Amino acid sequence: MTTTGAEPVRPPAGAQAVRRALDVLHSFHDNRPDLSVSDLARRLGLSTSTAHRLVRTLLAADFLEQDARTARYRLGPAVTELGRLSYHQRGLHLAAPELADLAERTGATADLALRSGPYAVIVAGGSVTPKVGLRRPLHSTALGKVLLAWPRAGETGPLALPPLYAFTDRTIVEPAALAAELARVREAGHALNDGESARGVRTVAVPVLERTGHARFALAVRATSDLITDARLDWFLSRAHACARALEVLLLPPADRRTPEEGTAAAPEAAAPR
Repeated sequence: MTTTGAEPVRPPAGAQAVRRALDVLHSFHDNRPDLSVSDLARRLGLSTSTAHRLVRTLLAADFLEQDARTARYRLGPAVTELGRLSYHQRGLHLAAPELADLAERTGATADLALRSGPYAVIVAGGSVTPKVGLRRPLHSTALGKVLLAWPRAGETGPLALPPLYAFTDRTIVEPAALAAELARVREAGHALNDGESARGVRTVAVPVLERTGHARFALAVRATSDLITDARLDWFLSRAHACARALEVLLLPPADRRTPEEGTAAAPEAAAPR
């Protein structure tokens, strides 16, 4: 419980149950296989009886569905419906042709992501496949660095991230080093992931900027280091920036778009680390 002045502020009735139900749905991130009640209870630190009650409630509302053969659970049709509605409300279906054209021109995979807590969530592009999860850590990806370097209002800085996990010997795992890297990203106008997530993979990313100078999305092209070489880096960046400007027109309301005179990624004042 928190307080504002002398008046205590209590969470609304039922807030814990809602939070737990949302945690159940989040357990299915990254294309995890169907889960049993005991799987969910173990992952969420709940009793089996509590997990069972939550699952039955979500099942009745079509947010989960149960495999009749295995009795295990997966995300249900209500999640699919809301996901598709959100996809179109954000205009992301308009981004697909631009990303496909970028991929064809560069020979690389083109992805568009937005931020969700400590993750970059890929919402369109070549990495959106049935076998690949959509979430990427912020600290070890070019997409994530862009979203951290041009944060939107209310988004936390690098010091608020969970412990930074090392995926390779190139992954940045110290908060101070990450803060220094983000300063370089803002100055350069783009982020580079050179084997920080997986050996031999290179990614460059640029922001899709609002008029306020904050990144609504991050756009990346990803390939092997043999394709995205140092000599060709500027060529890839020029095409990524051109695509990002097109996406600003397609995905942002007119009032949120930059004018042509405002140019490419100018670094906004960095949010204070939290």
